[in-house]
Order: sequence, then C-alpha cells, then structure tokens
Amino acid sequence: MGKRICALTMVRNDDFYLRRWVEYYGKELGKENLYVWFDGTDQVIPSFCEGIHTEKKEKVKGNVVESDKGRIDFLNAAARQLLQDYDLVIGTDADEFLIVDPLLGLSLKEYLDKADVGVSISGLGVDVGQNTDEEGDIRDDAPFLEQRHYARLSTRYTKASVIAKPVNWGRGFHRVKGHNFNIGKDLYLFHFGYFDLGRIKARFEDPSRREAGWAKHVEKRARTIRQVTAGPVRDWETWTSRARIIQTIVRPPYAWNKPAMFEMVVIVRIPERFSKIV
Repeated sequence: MGKRICALTMVRNDDFYLRRWVEYYGKELGKENLYVWFDGTDQVIPSFCEGIHTEKKEKVKGNVVESDKGRIDFLNAAARQLLQDYDLVIGTDADEFLIVDPLLGLSLKEYLDKADVGVSISGLGVDVGQNTDEEGDIRDDAPFLEQRHYARLSTRYTKASVIAKPVNWGRGFHRVKGHNFNIGKDLYLFHFGYFDLGRIKARFEDPSRREAGWAKHVEKRARTIRQVTAGPVRDWETWTSRARIIQTIVRPPYAWNKPAMFEMVVIVRIPERFSKIV
C-alpha cells in the first residue's frame, strides 16, 4: 500500500491552472486524495473538480502580503488536520507541479514511498518561461511542456512542498519555519506562472488582484520570460546537478532555511522526456 499521500491548494479565479493541477495530481495520487479550497464564496466550483474534496471559504482580505499570510495560515491548519489521516501532505500553488525525472520510471507516489522525507522534501525549482523569439501563445489543447522548452533554475521555487509532520509553511510554501530543507534527487518543482506573456497580462487585469496591489507586479512577473529569451542556454544535466549542490550548501543571509545560488541566472533547455507530463 505504501505511504498515504494527499495534495492541497487554494485558488481564486484560476481554472486554467487548476484543471491541469487536478489532472496531474489526480493521476499521480488519486482524485480522492486532492483537497482544494476556493478563496471566496463568490467562486464557482468547476465540473472538472468532481471526485476531489472542495470547499468555498470567505475571501482572505488584505493586500498581497496580508492575503498571502492569511492563506498560508489557513492551509497550515488544514495540513495539520490532514496529517492525522495521511503520512505526507503536498502543498503547492495551482501553477506548480512536483515532477519526478522520467528517467527513473517512477510515479510521484512511488518516488515519495521510497523517499526518506523526515520533516520535508523539496523539488529543485524549475521556473518555466516563454522564449518569445521561438514560442507563441500557450494553447490549452496540448501539454504545457510540448509548447515550452526553456526555464530558469530558480531558488524561489525550490520549495518545501512535501511535509511529513505538522509544521508551519512560510508564505507560498517557500520554507518550513524552524527546519532546514532537503532537495530530493531527481525531483523537480515546475512552476508555470510566468510561462506566457499574454496570460500574465490578463491575470493582473482581474479587478480583485488590482485592488490587492498586484497590478504593479506584472513587470516583475515577466522577468523570467525576458531572461529565457535572452539566454544563454545551458545544459540541463550539468546544471541541475550543480544547482542541487549549490542550493544545498548556500544560504541567503536573511534566511538560513531557504536555498541560495549566488544570484546566478541559469537558463536551461528542458529535456524532451518531460514533454508529455503536464
């Protein structure tokens, strides 16, 4: 039977990503082990969520920082409750996918069954971008990684995504408070939030996001796209190996339990073996 594993997230007006999140984690863990909270009672629960656990809650109020804190406080409490029934809880945003290297031939559940998680385990952060010289608008009728081929190896997305104990995630699942992190070999966290310039602009036209102060973040969110387009492009195998070593050893001065990489901008081409996964 192995470990009992579930995944959770919270969303608002995010059906585009949530559909992929439900498809991916449902295939990997079983839909009955997915938990989604909708941020706001005005939200409509989409039909593709049938078979998973869903609940609407009162919208978390405040600006970007305040609302992020309110959401993670809620999800920490939910994870503590779920850990009474599960061995591991995966927490991600709806645009984040914890992926095992296909070379291993293991599903996510099989990988985590074998892993010595301890307190938490992280995938190496892979921030997928859009090379605007080569890649057009994203389509919803094909896998994301058939349409996007480049990414930045990002400390920001080397998150403490999987927990085995009732601890507290920091905002955005970026760390577990009071504990170090452990980057799993051959495990990646692919982030797709910045992989399409058109979607970035449309997302921040959402009135609720403008009211919360998100509009000024459009330019910042497009940074990955600019970096991926400019290059240079480095070898995946070489640099993912180096990035794991560097991020395991190096820490930012302001947070000993977050990874650092000397502010290096490392752009890689994603291998074809990942193209059908998400």
